[in-house]
Amino acid sequence: MMLIRDKLWALALIPVFVLVDQWSKWLVLGEPRFNALTCLETRQGCGHIPLPGPIDLSMVWNRGMSYGLFQSEGLGRWLLVVVMLVIAVGFLYWLVRFADHWLLKLSLAMVVGGAFGNVIDRIRFGAVVDFINAGDLYFPWVFNVADAAISVGAVLLFVDQFLLSGRKQAK
Repeated sequence: MMLIRDKLWALALIPVFVLVDQWSKWLVLGEPRFNALTCLETRQGCGHIPLPGPIDLSMVWNRGMSYGLFQSEGLGRWLLVVVMLVIAVGFLYWLVRFADHWLLKLSLAMVVGGAFGNVIDRIRFGAVVDFINAGDLYFPWVFNVADAAISVGAVLLFVDQFLLSGRKQAK
C-alpha cells in the first residue's frame, strides 16, 4: 500500500492533464471560426485565429501520432490507438511499480496523461485536435496540450534517466 500512496499525487496528475487537454479541445471544437467538424469531414482547411504575440490558434486535424508522424486512417487509426495505449499503460506500470523520486513520477504522469488525451480524440474522431501554432517561434508543427505534456514529460524523463542518473547512482 505504501508503494501506491507515495505516488498518489503523480497518479492524480494524469486525469488533470487529460481534463485540461480535453477542455481546451472542447473550446476549440466549439469555436465557429475554426469550423472544426466540417473540415474534419471535408478535409478542407480549418480556421485560424491570430493572437497578439508569437502564438496563434490554427485548427488542424492530425491523423498521425505526435507532430503528424505516421498519418493513417481506417485500420491504421486503430493500430495507432493500440500502440499509444500499450505505450501509455507501459509508462503507467513504470510509474506505479518503479518510479522512486518526484521528477520521474512527474515526467511519467505527463506522458501518460498526454497519451490518454490524444487517444480519446483518435477514438472519437479518428484524428487528434491540434490548435497551438508557434510558427513565429520557428516551431513548424501545430500541437495541443496533450502533445505539450508528452514532449515536456519526455524531456524531463531524459533529464532524469540520463543526465541525473549519475547523481542517483552516487547516492
